[in-house]
Amino acid sequence: MSDTAASLRHKIGSAGDLQAVVRTMKSLAASSIVQYEQSVLALGDYARTVELGLSVCFRGIGHAEVVAGDAKGAATGDIGAVVFGSDQGLVGQFNDLVAEQAVKTLEGLTDPPWDRPGRRAQVWAVGERVQARLADAGLPVVGRFKVPSSAAGITPLIGEILTAIETDDGFRRALPSLYLVYNRPDPAAVYAPVAQRLLPLDAPWRRSLAEAPWPTNNLPEIIGGDTGAANGTLRALIREHLFVSLFRACAESLASENASRLAAMQRADKNIEELLETLNGTFHQLRQSAIDAELFDVIAGFEALAGSRRTAKRC
Repeated sequence: MSDTAASLRHKIGSAGDLQAVVRTMKSLAASSIVQYEQSVLALGDYARTVELGLSVCFRGIGHAEVVAGDAKGAATGDIGAVVFGSDQGLVGQFNDLVAEQAVKTLEGLTDPPWDRPGRRAQVWAVGERVQARLADAGLPVVGRFKVPSSAAGITPLIGEILTAIETDDGFRRALPSLYLVYNRPDPAAVYAPVAQRLLPLDAPWRRSLAEAPWPTNNLPEIIGGDTGAANGTLRALIREHLFVSLFRACAESLASENASRLAAMQRADKNIEELLETLNGTFHQLRQSAIDAELFDVIAGFEALAGSRRTAKRC
């Protein structure tokens, strides 16, 4: 059934409205990317300060080994993972890719079933949609958090995640293995899924911090000086290191999510533009056909009238 001029006008109007929505979403996604990238940059100085504090603590190797944990203990403990995804759609394969990375990472560390005694896998999902993907893959999701809608909401979210991890029965014991799985911005492919181990702290990284030269001539000291005070300071700094790592992962995930949404909206905008071009061409063709038909009717009527007048004159 061919379209009428009225139906084409309706389709053109609907496509135009949809294009306006898509372009608004493009603008919002582009502006959101900027704020999350700036958040990551602003975190740099604080992260550097935390590392300097850890380097002081790691110079005392005796208590650093006890608090930071080692790979031998982590090999038999629980495995935790915080997976950052999205609450909203229109992000392409964003959640699918990060869920696949989580499954791949945990499969390499423990064999399914994920909750077998002695080597449990526990997952905290950030985002409703990624939670569904993880559940479909059979991963035990022990908690879910909402994705923040702005950079200001990242800090409260990280506090909730740390509280949930620290109060979980499986994580009240010695610090276990903890991984971050999220999408990181990638200039070559918009974003790419990555897995980062947070706990136990990497031994070469600890050693490099302990051996790093202090930036000034005034060497720092831990207040109190005894082992208890040093352990307390180290625990506090490790928690801040976890905060920095989680904050960076969340901000980069949000930047990747909006980059994915921006790319999806750009494709949608291009498709709508092509659809509008087709609809407008069809509409103009239909309108021209209607005008031609009216002109033919006028000409035919005129010729019929002129022919009747000539016949009347002959008579």
